[in-house]
Amino acid sequence: MARLCYVFAGGGTGGHLFPGLAVAQALTHLEPAASIAFFTTDRPLDRELLASHDYQQVVQPVRPFTLHPLRAPSFLWHWWTSRRLARRFLKTHCPQAVLGLGGYGAGPAVIEARALGIRTAILNPDAIPGRANRHLARHADLVVLQWEVSRGHFPPGTNCLTLGCPVRPEFANADPDQGRRLFELQPERPTLLVTGASQGAHTLNQVMVRVWPRFHAEHPDWQLLHLTGPADQAAVRAAYASDGAPAQVRSFAGQMWLALAAADLVVSRAGASTLAELTALGKPSILLPYPFHRDRHQQANAQVLADYGAAIWMEDQLRPELNEPGLRAALERLTDPRVRASMARAARELGRQGAADAVARWMRSG
Repeated sequence: MARLCYVFAGGGTGGHLFPGLAVAQALTHLEPAASIAFFTTDRPLDRELLASHDYQQVVQPVRPFTLHPLRAPSFLWHWWTSRRLARRFLKTHCPQAVLGLGGYGAGPAVIEARALGIRTAILNPDAIPGRANRHLARHADLVVLQWEVSRGHFPPGTNCLTLGCPVRPEFANADPDQGRRLFELQPERPTLLVTGASQGAHTLNQVMVRVWPRFHAEHPDWQLLHLTGPADQAAVRAAYASDGAPAQVRSFAGQMWLALAAADLVVSRAGASTLAELTALGKPSILLPYPFHRDRHQQANAQVLADYGAAIWMEDQLRPELNEPGLRAALERLTDPRVRASMARAARELGRQGAADAVARWMRSG
């Protein structure tokens, strides 16, 4: 019997690829002989995230959509080149299903699959769908939502299921003690984790180097694990050392499930996959949504958790002196373990750890 093939399309960010990798792992657990291919962008991050997995990577030249008259010809050339690449692959391998992971990298394979009669689905983990998903929904047999609030942003009749955002299986049984050992944290002390995702968050780093020294002076039992991203690691470490505020400062955590497992409280951006991981582990959080995106979709994501009592969110005002008072007040409120416990319960109730398996079963069901 020929190996069944499945295609995942998208990339450019960890927020797109990590949910796809979670579904791919669930598929290989259900069907060990499955052949899996990822159609990605040509960004180095895509190659790095797939390097440790035995999946075929098909690099697409596709570029983000633009209306700029001088850039439109280049966009169209890359778009149609990627469409032809996808069509050749799909006609040769005849996959069971194609799963779009979001972003412009999902478009060519999803559209070509629909034209060839191959079952298609797209993941929509954000509260408000992005432009690519709004366009691709008409080419999809199924739109997988993380939260029910997203349903109203798609046209009537769109087949939507609220299954959650897939997270990698390591999050299901992440061990806090293992996380504390890995990041050299004291086991008996409460831990604050600050993360701006894989590339870091400069404005978050700027405000934390102002807030943490005073917070630690007033609450010396707390300890800090700060994931800065590569650009700010040295500066953040030097700032904490100058102020005599001890902290574990890392660029990035490859085993993010262990960093989150070790945390008692998280300060973070509000990317959809990050929030799926927070809720999977039931972690209370203070969220500063990414402020530069035109659609401000991270604010809508953060609002979902805040409305459910799982997080506090505050607007990133870009200047550390403006962000400092609000962040200090939120941290002070969450030093109360009863408040953190209530938020943790709400986060766990909002999380859906079975999303990867549910999407994998749908892909196999055709």
